[in-house]
Order: sequence, then structure tokens, then C-alpha cells
Amino acid sequence: MSQITIAIAGAGSRGGSYADWVLRHPDQARVVAVAEPRAAYREPIVAAHGAAGYSGWREMLESGLASGKKIADAVAICTQDADHLEPALAFAAAGYHILLEKPIAPTADECRRIVDATEKAGVMLAVCHVLRYTPYTTLVKEAVRRIGDIVSIQHLEPVGFWHQAHSFVRGNWRNTAESAFMLLAKSCHDIDWLQYVAGRPITRVSSFGGLAHFRREHQPAGAADRCTDCALTDCAYDARKIYHGFYEAGKRGWPLTILTPSPTPATIDEALAEGPYGRCVYACDNDVVDHQVVTLEFEGGISGTFTMTAFTEAAHRKTRIFGTRGELEGDGHVVRVFDFLTGEWQEYDSRAIGDAHAGGGHGGGDDGIMAAFTEAIRTGDPSVIRSGGEESLNSHLAVFAAEHARLHGTVETVTR
Repeated sequence: MSQITIAIAGAGSRGGSYADWVLRHPDQARVVAVAEPRAAYREPIVAAHGAAGYSGWREMLESGLASGKKIADAVAICTQDADHLEPALAFAAAGYHILLEKPIAPTADECRRIVDATEKAGVMLAVCHVLRYTPYTTLVKEAVRRIGDIVSIQHLEPVGFWHQAHSFVRGNWRNTAESAFMLLAKSCHDIDWLQYVAGRPITRVSSFGGLAHFRREHQPAGAADRCTDCALTDCAYDARKIYHGFYEAGKRGWPLTILTPSPTPATIDEALAEGPYGRCVYACDNDVVDHQVVTLEFEGGISGTFTMTAFTEAAHRKTRIFGTRGELEGDGHVVRVFDFLTGEWQEYDSRAIGDAHAGGGHGGGDDGIMAAFTEAIRTGDPSVIRSGGEESLNSHLAVFAAEHARLHGTVETVTR
């Protein structure tokens, strides 16, 4: 098979990114169907690919069932977190290979059901833990061999003040009941990455954290509940400053396309005046944490700490790994290794692609997972998928256990 066919369920930021990869790699894949209820997001992808358009994933799936054959080799499920279970089960049962946006699902039981369903159906599952596929991660995996046996790991996820405000205070992932808790929605990437780098499953976790700042009681005196109505000029979270700043810097994609499919100064103003992204960060219905620490134990006794915080610039993750023969430092671009025997540091550049966020392709991870997923289907070799069902399930279960530990002050064992 030289070229595979893909159907896309959900044409938001993630679905659009994967469709864009296909446009840039027409010899490897072709988008043949797009399901999305918002015509303004669906139709540009439909037109760019000459694909069939559907208002929802059920209609798209049923079009194939009605004809007695699949409409594509694979489906990319990029719906909202709470809407993963039904399409994943249905497309697996119909024989589609599945590229599934992370998190797998918002509950541990639903995660298990999806993984079990794909195994039962005999279809390939690639969970979009895109950090596993970056050039930087490949370099870290190679360099960590030089420091002997891993003893402990420190890892920081600097979410960034404006990114926290955009996605987790004003945006789709602000409220646990509507999407998922923060560690699952954002940081399951990092817990999974730590498991991948350590090369060991996570066995026990504990956690601390909370919502420290983005609360009504911290709203400055005189602030309005919508930025477009506010007279204050010294707020770092002013939506006008953030989004018009991106536009003035030449950005036209994410995060602006989350506000409006066609960003211009006028459409940005309209979105801020009427939509959720113009709300004061101290007057939203957000409840997810803005800081959290997780302590991890890996199989074999490796220890680790993970810190997620909103209160940084938006930047690459930072990691230190301590081994029996040396230590490793990484910042998302460069890896430095200290050798105990020579007493010297060596530096390696990963040639990372783009930036750490969705608008920059997650440092090459978006391209990497698409290349691996399409190759796996073309060749029938699932081993090229670095984020298959069982491995991804273990890191997800560690995330659920960590959130339980945070809420109840316990140390939790991670079990299948």
C-alpha cells in the first residue's frame, strides 16, 4: 500500500494539523472525509482535500456502513475529550485503524474500554502522545544511555501564563466537568514522556496542587468581567493585548483560529466582545489547577518528580536525569551530558522543529506521529507506533491515580 486514506472526526486545531500534514505528504496519505458540525472549520479542509464533508462522525461512519465498505483505511479522532469513547468503539468495531487525540478518554474505565476494543478488533491504535515523536526526544533517549542506570528524574512543564489563560481558564479545558482535570488534559503528555524516557512503567504516585490564582477573589479592583469593557491597562492577562499581540507578530494560526476561523483585527475584536476568550480570567467558570506536583516511582525503584505550573513564559519543558555514571540536562532543544569519569560536559543540539505548543507543531511531534502512523498502516507493522494502546494506558492510569492522590492525600498504586 503506497498511499493510505484517512477520515477526520473533528476539524478543530488538532484535526486541522493532521490534515495539513497530509497536504504536505500527498504520496503517503489522502484525506477522504471530514466530520465537523461547524461548517466554517469543516469546509476549508473539505475543499483543500477534495474530501466528503459530514456534520458529525456518526453520519461519516454510517456512509461507509451503508455501502458495505469502509470509507477510509484509518480515522483520526480529534473530537473533544468527553467525546472519544463512542467514536473510538464504533470505528474500531468497523475495522478502522485509529489515531486518537490525547487523552484517550476522561475516565479510567473509558480508557480501558477503548484500548480493549481496538485489541479485540485487531486494529492499530496510536494515541497522540506527540512528545514521543520529536527529534528532541529521540536525542534524549540516545543520550540517556551515556549516564548509566537512571536513578531519578526531575521534569518541569512551564505551561506559560497566556497559554494557561487561553486553554485552561477561558478555553475548552477550563472546567473538569466539561472536559477533564488539568493533569489529564494537559500533562498526560509529560507523565507519558517520563515513562517513555525511563523505559519503565510507573508503579506508584502521590501529588499536590490546586487553583491558586485564577479565582474571583483575585480580580483587581475596578476590573470588568470582560476585557473589552475593562479600563485597566496593566493586566498581563488582558485578552486584547494577548490576541492582538499575536496578530501583530504575524501569527494567523493557533491560538487565533480557536477564536475565529479567519483571524483579522475585526474578527478578533468580535470574538473577544462576544465569546469566551474575552472574559476576565478572574471571572470564568474554571476549576482546573494552575499548579501541580507529582511524585512518581517507576518499576525498579527509579524516582521522579513532575511540576506543572502556569506561572512561566510559554516555553519548552525542562528535564534533569540523574544516572549512576553521569547526569543529563535538557531544555527541549539542547541536551547536555556530564560524565563522572571525565568530569566534562558535552552538548548536543536536537535541531528541534517549531515550538513546544500546538501552533509550532509540538517541536516536530505532530509530523512525527503522522509519519509513524501512516507508515504502520502502509507496512502492516505496528512496532513503528511509539504510543500504542497498552503503553499509553499505563501512563493514563498513572495520571488518574495521581489526581486521586492529590484530592485525597494518598499514595496510589498504578494497576491495570
